Amino acid sequence: MSKRRILVVDAQERRRRKLVRFLREFAYEIDEVNDIKQATDRLLGVNSFFCLVLACDRLDGYKAGLLKSIHSFNPQLSILLLTRLEQPFIGVELLQKGLVNHISEPDNLSGVYAAIINEEKKRELVQKNDLYLSELKKLKLEQEKNLKRAVVLEEIYDTTIENLMTALDLRDVETFGHSRTVAKYSQVLAQLLGINDKERLDNIRKGALLHDVGKIAIPDAILKKPGSLSPEEWEKIRLHPSLGFGLIKEIKLVPEVGNIILYHHERYDGTGYPKKLKGDDIPLEARIFALADALDAITSYRPYRKERDFKVAQEEILRNRATQFDPEVVDAFCSLELDKWEKIRFKTTRLLPDYETLLKSPKSS
Repeated sequence: MSKRRILVVDAQERRRRKLVRFLREFAYEIDEVNDIKQATDRLLGVNSFFCLVLACDRLDGYKAGLLKSIHSFNPQLSILLLTRLEQPFIGVELLQKGLVNHISEPDNLSGVYAAIINEEKKRELVQKNDLYLSELKKLKLEQEKNLKRAVVLEEIYDTTIENLMTALDLRDVETFGHSRTVAKYSQVLAQLLGINDKERLDNIRKGALLHDVGKIAIPDAILKKPGSLSPEEWEKIRLHPSLGFGLIKEIKLVPEVGNIILYHHERYDGTGYPKKLKGDDIPLEARIFALADALDAITSYRPYRKERDFKVAQEEILRNRATQFDPEVVDAFCSLELDKWEKIRFKTTRLLPDYETLLKSPKSS
């Protein structure tokens, strides 16, 4: 580290020499002058002093004025005043105005050294603080840029999911809109179960929209086969949760999304696929989705049967309580009147999501 430069001012040569020798012992680079006028000439130009040590037995208005000029031109300069304590109020006034940083007696060499060390450490702290503030400013700017990028990426991400879901639904016109409807059912069920975190609810929506993404790898000859499937074809169909999870896992989707894609065909009694998970081993969002998926399937038109009403759906769901479906999810479904589920479906298919209002509305008579 380069030497710190100190300017020592003292009209008493013997005392000044003693102070200069003392400070040089600590590797300081010392310049010395006889009076404050000479110091002013040095300090009102370009200089590299970090500290002014001014020794004077009496401090009059003239010297105080020069000190003010020095401080104005060198606001970062540390000023140590060495004076007898016969004029304490003048010293206090200078301290209060910020014109000097320390006051000590001229013969107190250890006090002078302690004051200089204190100023050095303070200077280092100020420099570090300035550096931290500069870095903080850079980080804040970068954070703002990242937030803007995140918003754009989130919009692109949501649009991509919506487009992918629509493309999947269009492969089978009989089930068009299925993903959007089960996504809304899943969010309503999640809220009925006490899940109110907006981010988690949105992740459940995304998982529901993408639940059948694995079917993109299933040939149309199997997916749209009008007759019954062979055992080999069923095995290929049953691969779609794992295929879907494999397709999207590299995107680093949050767990709720991946859990719905991978586990939406698990059954509460452990007879589902692909992992044959049982009970609470099945992630909650997948248990929620399983009921939502069944509700839409039962109440939707299929080429091999007409759509059935929500009362029939409720009876079938209750019949499969604790076998296909989680009992708590079934109870949550039953806690909302069937006409409200019908309204949710109606509003969803008309692209008017308003399930929060429905949940808050009074029970129908």
